Amino acid sequence: MSGGRIAIFITLVLTVWALMHWYVFWRLGTVPWVAAHCSTKGLAVFASVLWVSYPLARCLNAWNWAAVGGPLEFAAAVWMGTLFLVFAALLVVDVLTVGGLLFSQAAPQMKSGAVLIAGICAVIGIGQGLRAPIVRDYEVRLAGLPSDRDGLTLVAISDLHLGTLKGGRWLTKLLGRIEELKPDLVVIVGDLVDGDVRQVETLLPTLKQLRAPLGVWTVTGNHEYYAGLAPSVNLLQAAGYHLLRDRWAEVTPGLILAGVDDLTAREQFGPSGDALEQALANRPSGATLLLSHSPLESNRAAAAGVNLMLSGHTHAGQIWPFNFLVRLKYPLLVGRYEVAGMTLIVGRGTGTWGPPMRLWQPSEILRIKLRSASFQTTPPIARPPPPSPPAAGT
Repeated sequence: MSGGRIAIFITLVLTVWALMHWYVFWRLGTVPWVAAHCSTKGLAVFASVLWVSYPLARCLNAWNWAAVGGPLEFAAAVWMGTLFLVFAALLVVDVLTVGGLLFSQAAPQMKSGAVLIAGICAVIGIGQGLRAPIVRDYEVRLAGLPSDRDGLTLVAISDLHLGTLKGGRWLTKLLGRIEELKPDLVVIVGDLVDGDVRQVETLLPTLKQLRAPLGVWTVTGNHEYYAGLAPSVNLLQAAGYHLLRDRWAEVTPGLILAGVDDLTAREQFGPSGDALEQALANRPSGATLLLSHSPLESNRAAAAGVNLMLSGHTHAGQIWPFNFLVRLKYPLLVGRYEVAGMTLIVGRGTGTWGPPMRLWQPSEILRIKLRSASFQTTPPIARPPPPSPPAAGT
């Protein structure tokens, strides 16, 4: 992405961030208990401080002022999630009351209730965001998988977003849980890095502890691009992971693992070439698994003969009701889908981005048992032979 496009993107993000603050604090000024204790000027100053908190924290961390930037980023990230919930709650009230024109007497109390509900949801979201990821089990039948590989266990994680808010202690616990699952194969479906590779490089000794008999395989996500593609690639390779950048590899006879650089990032940064075509070209026969950080081009992948596609990126919206907005861009938002004979599984992500919060969308580790086409889910029922027909003349 060129410097001009980066500047436009940052300006757009900060503008949206500012407009959300303006709307929330404008409407808060009409909430009776807020108006009774806060002046318009005081609300404006408070809104300005909160608006600058997150970008300031990121800058402080980039300038190696982590002792100040780290705690500030955590607090600002919590505010980011809380702001969204308050924004959504107040917007619902404004829509229902047409900005207070309908139910004018009840509208102030409705806004008070909306703010209270948003605050409760924010507390719940923090609690759910700090919980350990759940393990979600899937079983997928793959045409072409050799029978001697039936029952192979694959563990998939994505969207760790390691950095200021997710560090060594969290990573150590995660790797311990993965080891308990005894996977044959581990895949990381992008966004291991959040925004600063330098903060993740200190975790390299811990990252190296992630191992599996058939290896640890990974692809880039959009945040590897944001953090700097070259240093991110170097980090993943230094950890001993097999990086699939628009290519395939046969991890064991009859099982091909393909991967693409993040398709969303390619839209933003514009690298040339057809990633999917390059990743799947000239592969041998067998079952094909595709790692793609963003759940895009699933129909093309199915048409190319992919049996199982694994994605992340969406976080399932992370904080309800943000999932409804995310679905506009990614209609295959979360869970298992069957796409023209191909299985697509979109994970919620193992970490969190931005707010260390989740609301009704828990972080997860995917444990997928691969089955060959000959596998029978239940043993055949033994049926008695049909009775012999009566003999002639009886």
